[in-house]
Amino acid sequence: MSTLFTGSCVAMITPFNTDGSVDYDGLKANIDRHVEQGTDALLICATTGEGATLSDEEHRAMLKASAAYIDGRVPFIAGTGSNDTAYSVSLTQYAESIGADAALVINPYYNKTTQEGIYQHIKTVADNTSLPLIVYNVPSRTGSNILPATIARLAKLPNIQAVKEASGDLSQIAEIIELTQDDDFDVYSGNDDQTLPIIALGGKGVISVTANIMPKAVHEMAMACVEDRMDDARRLFRAINPVNRAMFFETNPIPVKAAMKLMGLDNGTLRLPLVPMSEGAQARMVDVLKAYGGLLDD
Repeated sequence: MSTLFTGSCVAMITPFNTDGSVDYDGLKANIDRHVEQGTDALLICATTGEGATLSDEEHRAMLKASAAYIDGRVPFIAGTGSNDTAYSVSLTQYAESIGADAALVINPYYNKTTQEGIYQHIKTVADNTSLPLIVYNVPSRTGSNILPATIARLAKLPNIQAVKEASGDLSQIAEIIELTQDDDFDVYSGNDDQTLPIIALGGKGVISVTANIMPKAVHEMAMACVEDRMDDARRLFRAINPVNRAMFFETNPIPVKAAMKLMGLDNGTLRLPLVPMSEGAQARMVDVLKAYGGLLDD
């Protein structure tokens, strides 16, 4: 199975209308912007897209609309993760039926099962679809860490294609790359501020929050890393990294949606339990965005 994408995949926000419904015109405008500015793949309805607050009907409708509008221009990855294995299977099968290129599947949150339970959860999804799957390891959200040995077991399954690694533990990520180097398996950074070191270890790119507001810059930085142009990679990474940190001044996607609103981009409101960014945090973020240059007018 070939690599799904190399470089930068944006973890897209979901734009909402003022009444809380999905803004499909905004969704299409954001897709066009990413395609035009070089984003290498699009992830729809995952964490940054507030997938946990979408109804089943909304989730499926968004995936269907995205598949039709992307229309093969770039790889389309569907967020189909859930702590309910049967539901994740059903949503992944639906993503396959409407033409997604891959699906992102998270380890079970709240249930907080064992390593064997994590393996069986993801294996069950894999056994019931032919879509390539990206495993999503984000202990800060799920309350449990997928250990390298478990990732290595999953990598042996034919359609487990990659992992989005957001553990923040570079030693763990290095071990995953070592354990899976003989498999047809890729590692992506799940944290924007670790893109350079993870690609330097052998990763293929980043699944990025920051790319929502600066798609071209994140793509160029990620490709400099992948192509081993390390002087360029370091320069671009150092320039972007303060923005990466600003995107997590509060819980994602609160800051990125605030930034997009300030920049006049299609984003809309947040859904509870997420609330608008505090004034203090937003003021700090604005300073960072202005310091980068070209993102906000003075």
